[in-house]
Amino acid sequence: MNATTNPNWDEANYRYLSAALAVVRGILENHTAKEQNQSVEKNQKDLQEAAAAMPAPSGLERVCKIFSLSSFERDLLLLCAGMELNGDFAKLCAITHGDLQRAYPTLSLALSALPNVHWDAIAPNAPLRHWRLIQIGDGHALTLSPVRIDERILHYLTGIQYLDERLAGIIEPLPEVSDLVPSHQDLAERVAAVWSQAGKIHSLPVVQLCSSETTSKRSIAATICQLQGLSLWVMPAQLIPLVPSELDNLIRLWTRETILSKCALLIDCNELDNNDMARLNAIARFIERTKGFLIVTSRERIGLGQRLVVNFDVHQPTSKEQGTVWQDALGSMASQMNGQVKTLVDQFNLSAATIRAACAEAAGQLAQKPDNDITSILWDACRVQARPRLDELAQRIEPSGDWEDLVLPEAQKQVLREIAAHVRQRSTVYNNWGFGGKSARGLGISALFAGASGTGKTLGAEVLAHKLRLDLYRIDLSSVVSKYIGETEKNLRRVFDAAEQGGVILLFDEADALFGKRSEVKDARDRYANIEVSYLLQRMESYPGLAVLTTNLKSAIDTAFLRRIRFVVQFPFPDTTQRAEIWRRVFPADTPTADLDALQLARLNVAGGNIRNIALNAAFLAADAGEAVQMKHLLRAAQTEYSKLEKPLTDAEVGGWM
Repeated sequence: MNATTNPNWDEANYRYLSAALAVVRGILENHTAKEQNQSVEKNQKDLQEAAAAMPAPSGLERVCKIFSLSSFERDLLLLCAGMELNGDFAKLCAITHGDLQRAYPTLSLALSALPNVHWDAIAPNAPLRHWRLIQIGDGHALTLSPVRIDERILHYLTGIQYLDERLAGIIEPLPEVSDLVPSHQDLAERVAAVWSQAGKIHSLPVVQLCSSETTSKRSIAATICQLQGLSLWVMPAQLIPLVPSELDNLIRLWTRETILSKCALLIDCNELDNNDMARLNAIARFIERTKGFLIVTSRERIGLGQRLVVNFDVHQPTSKEQGTVWQDALGSMASQMNGQVKTLVDQFNLSAATIRAACAEAAGQLAQKPDNDITSILWDACRVQARPRLDELAQRIEPSGDWEDLVLPEAQKQVLREIAAHVRQRSTVYNNWGFGGKSARGLGISALFAGASGTGKTLGAEVLAHKLRLDLYRIDLSSVVSKYIGETEKNLRRVFDAAEQGGVILLFDEADALFGKRSEVKDARDRYANIEVSYLLQRMESYPGLAVLTTNLKSAIDTAFLRRIRFVVQFPFPDTTQRAEIWRRVFPADTPTADLDALQLARLNVAGGNIRNIALNAAFLAADAGEAVQMKHLLRAAQTEYSKLEKPLTDAEVGGWM
């Protein structure tokens, strides 16, 4: 909605508006004079000459045509405009009223002085009042109240275009967006074609763009509008009013904007709470009653009322397109990559905007430290760029463990190494060797870590994340599983959609809460509970990263589910030898210790997690006493831990310690 930039039109429009105001001023002068003013004919002639000189329709002509104004409504609008643009009008109004205190237009004045009067012109549903072209003051009878032209309309008549200030803060212009990758350009052209054909079917559909990534949808929407010659504005769904009167005012003001200028509105529903029925109903009402060009962006499809809706799913750029974006965004840095762009594309499924952000971050770091490895910097930058959405849904764990930190039988360690190999080589096997060519089903890498609490299941996931240099996110099932039908699947969808960008490792802790024995279907809730589990397994089978499930009781997992999990690792309760090894490794190198006996400590019949708790507690006790960690501190810490576990500390475990 830019101001008119044609100087010839600006000058001609000013002359035309001035001539039209002169005609109305002459009508008022004749109404108050005893004799007819001879300048009326001259004013009409000047108006005709000004109209002939217009290179394009004037602002006044556009308003009259757009809102189908009669000659009386046109003159009434000009009467109000003259009050703002010509000082003579206030004096003429006062004279016409016969009251110097009433130096303003009223409906009574218009009905008595202007020609071609018709009463229905001032009805609430008539154009002048329905579209808020004029405003009637309060405190008087209808026809005696002051009448003003709406400021937005006044400026439009003078040739100035801008968004109505009453919409500011609710509707904003779309910020500058980046160029589209070819697949998204094709999608934008398809949508534009839908709108182009809408005139032939006499129904303009709403376009709904669905995906988990926001920036690409906005870029596509902007391109659609460019192809249609429309300006694009954005309104967050959360700002749509719930109060009916406020909603009606918003609908009327925006609809008027779409009439006055060629524009489209993008309703951003990406952060919409699907349980907020009041908001959903308000959105549906807004869409139903706003007949202009509308685009809705959302993570998943939502109901939009009775208006015709065309849905499009927006996918991430293809691997080839991501590679091209990487090369363009890297610029001169590409020569330092040594062909490693493919490694980034294989691991991270990023939008064009995210790739550019990662390259910008890397360029900043290299400017400070030119000798750093660019591939390593970009890898970490991609991890950081992919985090924000997932950080809202799950707990990120900073992995620090290594293979040496895992005290496990060699067979279990070997399976963990195989899992790491599957994650590293999945692109080679699936893409280059053709295993992923037919179907995405069954290509997800899933693992079940089973074992008692404290046996190292979470540590195993940390070690994998550390060695693979990937983020590890723990999913709190209590925040995912919902008692409301269908909500669990929505929550899981959000988790997986957010995780797919960075190929992160997802850790579903205590998964037996969700993956229990398949329940016998007795009612609708049982049926939907099984659907929830099936949906999760389906997403795991197609998830490009690694999904790890942990359980304290493997027998609680339905065997039908186990068949769909690629790896199962049993974390055994550590024996005496393994517990002694854990004790030797549990204290950091900087921790002062004195006369610790790992074999004696190994007699404590607890798992690795409990051993770490005892060691940490003992370290605090020793630090508080100003001493090195000794067996006496470990004895006190063990007593505290056993009390927490509600287990007796036997003489067989601690006899002879002191």
